Amino acid sequence: MTTVVRFAPSPTGYIHLGNARPALMNWMFALKTGGQFILRFDDTDLERSKQEYADAIELDLAWLGIKPHRLERQSERKASHDAARDKLIAAGRLYACYETADELNRRRARARAMGKPPIYDRAALDLTDEDKAKLETEGRRPHWRFKLEGKEVVFEDVVRGAQKVNTDTMSDPVLIREDGSYLYTLPSVVDDIEMGVTHIIRGEDHVTNTGAQIELFETLGAVAPTFGHHNLLTDATGEGFSKRKGSLSLTNLREEGYEALAVALIAILTGTSQPVAPHASLEVLAQTFDVSMVSRSSARFDPAELDAFNARMVHHLSYDDVKDRLAALGLEDAEALWNAVHENLAKFGEIIQWGELVKGPVDSIVADEDREFIDAARQNLPAEPWNETTWGEWTNQLKAQTGRKGKGLFMPLRLALTGQSHGPELTTLLPLLGRKACQDRLS
Repeated sequence: MTTVVRFAPSPTGYIHLGNARPALMNWMFALKTGGQFILRFDDTDLERSKQEYADAIELDLAWLGIKPHRLERQSERKASHDAARDKLIAAGRLYACYETADELNRRRARARAMGKPPIYDRAALDLTDEDKAKLETEGRRPHWRFKLEGKEVVFEDVVRGAQKVNTDTMSDPVLIREDGSYLYTLPSVVDDIEMGVTHIIRGEDHVTNTGAQIELFETLGAVAPTFGHHNLLTDATGEGFSKRKGSLSLTNLREEGYEALAVALIAILTGTSQPVAPHASLEVLAQTFDVSMVSRSSARFDPAELDAFNARMVHHLSYDDVKDRLAALGLEDAEALWNAVHENLAKFGEIIQWGELVKGPVDSIVADEDREFIDAARQNLPAEPWNETTWGEWTNQLKAQTGRKGKGLFMPLRLALTGQSHGPELTTLLPLLGRKACQDRLS
């Protein structure tokens, strides 16, 4: 049987690093099993859902390397949701409730004061048709709850192992709002059934929802998919990411020049038994990755880790890996430039600045006390052609002539030639600069 997984974001904002985790977990599962990945927009909230966010989500997933096999929109599937609603009502499992939010809050507070669990008391089940008609005459409109069986639901979680959820300790979940619009649960379950979803891999904050959802699958005559609940990616303080705060949105990370694969590997591997280490591609990682490797402890992420890991990923890139990207930038002597400077890059885009530095001009820095030394350096520039032995030959000659050594020898030359106190080894940079440019910068 072909495995089918899905990622079902709400297009109500830009997705962030925390959202990328379940998307990538599902993509890894699809790659490893040869299954299908569905991108399904949970866009039933017509007021908050925006096409611009849906477009951005598609772009962000493509940037990460996720290529959905199917694209679905829940807003286009209302007929199926309505049919399931009618079936549940006819079976007596979906019932109308008329309490206001304030009334429900008061009941919960009263239950807590009496030492009872603050779950819904099912008072609406006692309403007669006359009671309901009177309430509607007063202007009230019903919301609809799914009547739970109140049993122990047992399921095998591919991440957490055997799980038990007792629906007897839960309130009957609201599936339909007063305005007739659906909350997440009913459309999600109906679509999972009709789309043949075999595995639902999602954050551990959904574990307690699973019992009610399995009951809903069964009530609709379906076998529930296999579930897997992974730990959530949080910031260094343990706080979750948020669409509304815009924290570490994938759009921002892309625009800031991070490597897509670095972002993806951080999102997948943090909080697992596998180290966060470079891989050639997501396809390569999928050969060794399994959702059972996800830890039961938290997956904390410090943005500083992304900076360091991104630099590490860039340093691992060969010229062949990036030659098309370099060609798009139109850099001169791209291969030589890349080989000379890539180990000094924190982000790929910084290659542009180094290309400009090589091409010149630069603001050379020469201290007064170094002027005589720099003049001697200019006069002793070796003849071309230059290669990676030129720097050593030149500096050895200057050392013998001036008595300078170490930082007193190398740093004035670096400042004069590049205008910077740090950067690539001048052994490889010097041949790129060429004799004329070096002579000009030493003048």
